[in-house]
Amino acid sequence: MKNESLYSEDLAPVPVTNRKWNTWNYAALWISMSLCIPTYMLASSLIGGGMNWWQAILTIFLGNTIVLIPMILNGHAGAKYGIPFPVFARASFGVRGANIPAILRAIVACGWFGIQTWIGGAAIYQMIRVWSPALPEIDASSLFPQAVPLICFLSFWALNMFVVYLGVESIRKLLVFKAIFLPLAALALLFWAINASHGLGPILQQPSKFATASQFADFFFPALTGMVGFWATLSLNIPDFTRYAKSQRAQIKGQAIGLPSSMTLFAFIGVVVTSATAIKYGNTIWDPVVLAGKFESKLLVSVAMIAVAISTLATNIAANIVSPANDFANLAPSKISFRKGGYITGVLGILIFPWKLIADPTGYIFTWLIAYSSLLGPVGGIMIVDYYFIRKQQLSTDDLYKANGQYTFKNGINYRAIIALLAGIIPNIPGFLTTIKVLSPDAVPAWIAHLYNYAWFVGFFISGLAYLFMMRNYKPLVSDSLTAKEETLHVAID
Repeated sequence: MKNESLYSEDLAPVPVTNRKWNTWNYAALWISMSLCIPTYMLASSLIGGGMNWWQAILTIFLGNTIVLIPMILNGHAGAKYGIPFPVFARASFGVRGANIPAILRAIVACGWFGIQTWIGGAAIYQMIRVWSPALPEIDASSLFPQAVPLICFLSFWALNMFVVYLGVESIRKLLVFKAIFLPLAALALLFWAINASHGLGPILQQPSKFATASQFADFFFPALTGMVGFWATLSLNIPDFTRYAKSQRAQIKGQAIGLPSSMTLFAFIGVVVTSATAIKYGNTIWDPVVLAGKFESKLLVSVAMIAVAISTLATNIAANIVSPANDFANLAPSKISFRKGGYITGVLGILIFPWKLIADPTGYIFTWLIAYSSLLGPVGGIMIVDYYFIRKQQLSTDDLYKANGQYTFKNGINYRAIIALLAGIIPNIPGFLTTIKVLSPDAVPAWIAHLYNYAWFVGFFISGLAYLFMMRNYKPLVSDSLTAKEETLHVAID
């Protein structure tokens, strides 16, 4: 019998008749999610860090090709059983322990919410600044920015919270606007860059700032980890989308077509535009909102900034509110509603100080992207090992919703998964503490500190192997296989 605290209509398996997403639905999903301001900033931050155009593009392509692998592997369970991420996590972490990876993912989403909200607030400030030139540029070097940018940020934050109060249905038209506006805006920036630089030639000839291979490697490997980390959250909760797949082939082909190509294409625009700013202005401007503020036409800047704010609002609610709000609500369904979960997300989004995270390229990559990838990589390693090596892709969907089923383990928690999770996180802590300057570099052996440059990979493999070792004598119940055989009669796997 299903437990009410573990089962709801939203968490229930999607019936086969309702699984209608095809290859192009998944390709379109990734194209839509890739076309956002942080993707542009991801690419331009590599140029700001010293790479030339082809080094930046190669790094982004490699990172997204790598993260595509766990994306497809975790997506398999969603497509086969129609279950969302929190339910899939119950197989490895236990029906109660699954809240741990869900909350880790939710906290990361809170950080992204804060970053997107700061971008929206900055767009409003740039619009005001165009009409009041006496206002200074935003300075995020101190703990808090100046009063007016902070007011713009909090105003935009309040607008996001108002949309949460109204409900997510109110955002649908804004998502349509985003789908139309952002591609046009990206192309407009590309044409501006080519015109400002008198062709692509001068842009493509911009040299790398790294004098030696060693200097390049010191930046490349952390940057690659950051590129993987960019979609580390989605590589976990991709079953939330693949549960609607018509077949395994649809989710695999759709993601393979949509993710690396759209990220690389939009990143190329970011690289070209950022390189053009170095030619035109003499210094690299990696923030598109700051760049737009330098345009001469007041009306053009005003329209652009309003559009950026609306587009950011749409992206923020859809990508960074809905998921963590549900994760927080899942902790205590009787006490935390979706609306309260959204408010919790909003408050944590402020407390993470998003303006500091994106104040410079190194903070964006080394502090934010790598830090949270060190938390999510271990979760991905555990879930993939459990599904493919321990359970051989066989799950009992009924037991996933039972308080006393085979996924209960001890008090609802698989402590071996928790130990494996910690085993993957701990090696990256010294490097993180030296990066944020809590520890001096001399306080930690260099090879231990450098593990942080590979945080996602280190966590993924250590946790995965530790989990495999601890679960080596675990025998899934026979009902797993029986349930799977019955379900495959009804699920199109192709």
